[in-house]
Amino acid sequence: MSLPQYPEYRASGVEWLGDVPAHWPCISGRRLFQESRISALEDDEQLSATQKYGVIPQYLFMKLEDQKVMLAIAGTGNFKRVFRGDFVISLRSFQGGIEYSSYDGCVSPAYTVLRNTQNIFHGFYIYYMKSKVFIDEINSSSEGVRDGRTIRYAQFGNTVFAVPPLSEQRAIAAFLDRECGKIDALIAEQERLIALLEEKRHAVISHAVTKGLDSKAPMKDSGIPWIGMVPEGWSVRRLSFIFDMIGSGTTPASDCEYYYGGDVYWVTTSELRERGICETTKTITNRALKEISSLFVYEPGTILFAMYGATIGRFGWLETYAAVNQACCAFSRPMGADRDFVCYALAAAKSFIILQASGGGQPNINQEKLRSFRIPLPSLNDQREIVIEIKKQLTEFDRIICSTTNSLEILRERRAALISAAVTGKIDVRGLVALEEAA
Repeated sequence: MSLPQYPEYRASGVEWLGDVPAHWPCISGRRLFQESRISALEDDEQLSATQKYGVIPQYLFMKLEDQKVMLAIAGTGNFKRVFRGDFVISLRSFQGGIEYSSYDGCVSPAYTVLRNTQNIFHGFYIYYMKSKVFIDEINSSSEGVRDGRTIRYAQFGNTVFAVPPLSEQRAIAAFLDRECGKIDALIAEQERLIALLEEKRHAVISHAVTKGLDSKAPMKDSGIPWIGMVPEGWSVRRLSFIFDMIGSGTTPASDCEYYYGGDVYWVTTSELRERGICETTKTITNRALKEISSLFVYEPGTILFAMYGATIGRFGWLETYAAVNQACCAFSRPMGADRDFVCYALAAAKSFIILQASGGGQPNINQEKLRSFRIPLPSLNDQREIVIEIKKQLTEFDRIICSTTNSLEILRERRAALISAAVTGKIDVRGLVALEEAA
């Protein structure tokens, strides 16, 4: 659908904004928002600045995400007070924008609290400060390296805002509420479909690696809860009895530049995606291998399993020679086992392996627990037949999942583009909102 534009534009003088509606003034962020440094009161409720929910009470965040977070002791330090209607720059704003608070409370002193100094419609600025064009612009002047950037008030204050009249702010927010709501409903529907397909995919794998292909085969109790009954001819073996070599690696000191940028591939858990690994984002040098005794080069076919944090349970396998970091457990040189069959067994057992992990928000499982973990093991010939059948059954699931994932990406891109176009005045939605209200 082609959306209307404003009748007259002018140059904003700012590259990222481009031309803006002629009646929209362009002003700096510091003229719209001041930095608030009001100290928290002793009984102020602690708030979490989240990309998904905005600024909400920590207890609510824990409930919504079913996880625990570290509660600091409010009122005894330099916590900052937050009022309903404030915006908060968090340590992750470089990724997802600046968050709006619908609650009174307090936040970490590491955060920046913004309070409007002009009459604004907050719903418009919620979209504005989470739009892709705004996030890209604020990042271009922020400080940081690698996986983190700090957005300071000075950078925010220098950022130019194109400011529509208050009535248009309301109209744009109403339009985006309506249209983004439609897109969000489609996204939720596609996500439910993917979740259902993933469940069915897992069921295919789990049944095949624990029950085999012959539905009439005599069964016996494996003695392992997650496995249950297995065909009589199968064994159940520890991973340490299946692989001739089990190990890990380490991370070379980041301040030793001569350890990085060499010819040796170096795997981190972010690269474990249930597929083969033929190259890595980072490489290390032969000097690192020589000087760091805990670094090894593993051969192609080695299975890698993530032991720590958010990536725990992920796995992949090497299709080239590579070293790994300390969060990867490497299973090399299988004895009487097919690599793909073991990978499918690990996929089937993932949730049960994670149950053995220790730690709260960042669970981890050590090598010893993985070494002693038991999986079902039929004959090598049966393993290969099972692998062929699993791959055959998964082909259609994977095709639909891939297609649906691509559709999701298009919907998210369309949503982001619509928001950016609306808040920067590239489309005129005033009449569209009026038509909707009239209908």
